[in-house]
This record gives sequence, C-alpha cells and structure tokens, in this order.
Amino acid sequence: MAVAAEHPANLSVAAELAAELHLPLVTIPLTDTFTHLLVVTPTRLELRTLDSNAPGPVYVDFTSGAVAHRRRFGGGRNQPLARAIGLKGGAAPTVADVTAGLGRDAFVLACLGCTVWLIERSPIVAALLRDGLRRAAHDAEIGQMVRERLHFHSGDGRECLPRLTANQQRPDVVYLDPMYPHRQKSAWVGKEMRLLRQLAGDDADAPALLAVALACAGHRVVVKRPRLAPSLSGPPPTARIVAPNTRFDLYRIKLDPPAPC
Repeated sequence: MAVAAEHPANLSVAAELAAELHLPLVTIPLTDTFTHLLVVTPTRLELRTLDSNAPGPVYVDFTSGAVAHRRRFGGGRNQPLARAIGLKGGAAPTVADVTAGLGRDAFVLACLGCTVWLIERSPIVAALLRDGLRRAAHDAEIGQMVRERLHFHSGDGRECLPRLTANQQRPDVVYLDPMYPHRQKSAWVGKEMRLLRQLAGDDADAPALLAVALACAGHRVVVKRPRLAPSLSGPPPTARIVAPNTRFDLYRIKLDPPAPC
C-alpha cells in the first residue's frame, strides 16, 4: 500500500496523508510494486487495486450513484434499518455507528433525521470516509444536513465509544455492522466488500464490541447480520427484524440506567 497524487497540484495533500498513515509516498507511473494505491485526485480520494483484472477504484460519494438513489428511493422510515433503529413517528434518535465502514447506513439514518457518530478503526477506510464526508459537507443539496448530523471519529469502537459517552450524552442507539462471516457467494462479489475485508479483516472481536455497546447505549443496540447467520456471542437479542438477505438483532436496554462505560 502506498499513497500517490494523480496531479502535481495534489502532491502536498498526498504527502500529508502518507505521513498520517505511515505509508510511502510514490509517483505515478510506479517504479515499485504495490498491491493497492491510495490516490489523491483533483476531485476525491480513491483506493485502487493494482492488478490487470482489478475493478474500478473505491471511494466514498454521498451525492450521486447508489447512495443518492438509496436516499431518495430506499423506503424512508419503513425500511428495515429505520425500523430496527426505532424511527417511529417523529423520533430522531442519536446513533453511534461503531463500524462505520464507508458510511452508507449512517448516511441513510442522517437523511431520516438521526444525529450519527461514525466510528471507523481502519485508517485507510477512515481516510476514504473522511474525504467523502468533507466533499458532501460542501454540497448545495445535502451539505447542511451532513455538517449538522454526521460526526466522524477515527478509532477502535471499543475504546472510542466509552470516551465519547463520557464526554457527551449517551447515544440512544449503538449500531454494529461487523464484517460478515466469509462466504464464497454473490454477497462477496462487490469490489468494495472485498477491499474492506482485505483492509479490516474479520471482526473476530465483535462480541467484545457488543459488550461495550450494551454498556454505552441509552435505549438499544442494533447488530446487522446475514439473515441466516448466528447471533453474536453474548446475551441473546430481545427482538429481530428480518429482511430478504439481512437480519437486524435488537438488544433493548432496560429502563434503569445502564452501568457506566
């Protein structure tokens, strides 16, 4: 993995990013062999796989493409994610998404009125997400919503969530979308999911993250799982919302205040 600038005007930004991520700064065309390249282009940050059969670049874009389509036509508050979070009537809970990834679920929740803390521990994924949020914050249509409702934090959710909870009001909902168990089926065909697995690996510590989430959530914890996958190790969910390919396990917090994080 290395960092490069597509245009000389972006070289200083690429150099800062390389120093932040402790990665080599290279020039295009490459003289060394790398499997992946994080490229600062004039318009965005891209993660490219360097292979003759490689798919196109991965980047975060909240203003167009699949994410924008989902914002407009994803089912609003009737979609399974919204129901799992508890978006009933005019409710707009605060949500801590502790496995933010490329930020798609968090963005949908923000569009539906939630204030979301996005926590991502992979430095590379975090850099892509931060870049996408920065660009979206300047968009004429969604910029104000992004600035007001999406708050990014880079770090491990097991450590970051307790710190945030200590300094701010406890989030109503903690949302987990740990890396799915490895499968050789179509669900893993997507280039973004393959890259996320390569960068972040399997989330073997997901049960530990669930325990932290249960200690820090104000009202409920929601865990996204494949529809037929077992629940995470730990207490059993109190309810489930099942979609065609996905299941949301709900862990409702008792009305008594939970123990401090």
